[in-house]
Amino acid sequence: MAVLAEAIEEPAPASLPPLPTVGSPDGRLTLTGTSLTVLGRTFGLRELERAEVQPVRWLLWYLLGGLGLAIVLILFLNNWLRTLPTMAGLLATALMLLYGHRGTNRLRLWLLGREAVHFALPGEAAIWQRLVGELNRRVARAHDQAAAEAAALLAALAAEEEAATWATQAEAEPLAASPAIPDAPA
Repeated sequence: MAVLAEAIEEPAPASLPPLPTVGSPDGRLTLTGTSLTVLGRTFGLRELERAEVQPVRWLLWYLLGGLGLAIVLILFLNNWLRTLPTMAGLLATALMLLYGHRGTNRLRLWLLGREAVHFALPGEAAIWQRLVGELNRRVARAHDQAAAEAAALLAALAAEEEAATWATQAEAEPLAASPAIPDAPA
């Protein structure tokens, strides 16, 4: 029976080669073959569903800059401000607009069966989008590998159950005697 079980058993899925560690230039995000660390918080790749990053502009600074710019210009055009205070006001409100345009990048990690987790990451969005693309590829790879391991385990369990069924049937059936030869005319 052991020979039958060995013949039925499928080969285990081949393990994939380990992936190199990838990280952001400032060290805020580190991605290994099995885990993700963001700002000191570690997540396993199998507990993640996916990730996305979006550039976010700071609306408050846009509003303050635009409103301040409009007020300074109205005051200057009504001759309530002189040239030097107007230039200082225009500079300050233009800096508010630039600061609001700079914004940040919001990293959203979708966790399996739990609420999404958000992180704010400064810098260029292209760098973070490249890292999140690699993260999504590694999450898909981890889930595919887990599915292959589960399928191999289920196949092995099914083979053991089938072998046990064959063994119980073989023990239950007594050896049948030779069938009786009917009386034949001589």
